[in-house]
Amino acid sequence: MKIATLVKFTVAAGAAVAFASSPALAQNEMAEAAAAGSAWGKGIGAGLAAGLAVIGGGLGIGKIGSSAVESIARQPEASGTIGTNMIIAAALVEGATLFAVLGGFLALIA
Repeated sequence: MKIATLVKFTVAAGAAVAFASSPALAQNEMAEAAAAGSAWGKGIGAGLAAGLAVIGGGLGIGKIGSSAVESIARQPEASGTIGTNMIIAAALVEGATLFAVLGGFLALIA
């Protein structure tokens, strides 16, 4: 899946969620419906945040791996150093992705 297709899908999903919200949920007579709608919105927001974080992390680690393999193909004698640096960079990206996913899920409690 190309990045442009992914961006179009994300924008379309965001627009669908924005247009699906009803002004009736904001009225005082429907406090229970508003609370239920709020929980529903939090769930969608947490899911979108976690999903986008994982997609971004996967793209980042894929780019790191492809660049490392290309570098090793060009200069095989430096494969040990390149491999070590690749693993460190991938671990940092994975850690940042984990924090982003946890931040998305923390929106459910707030």
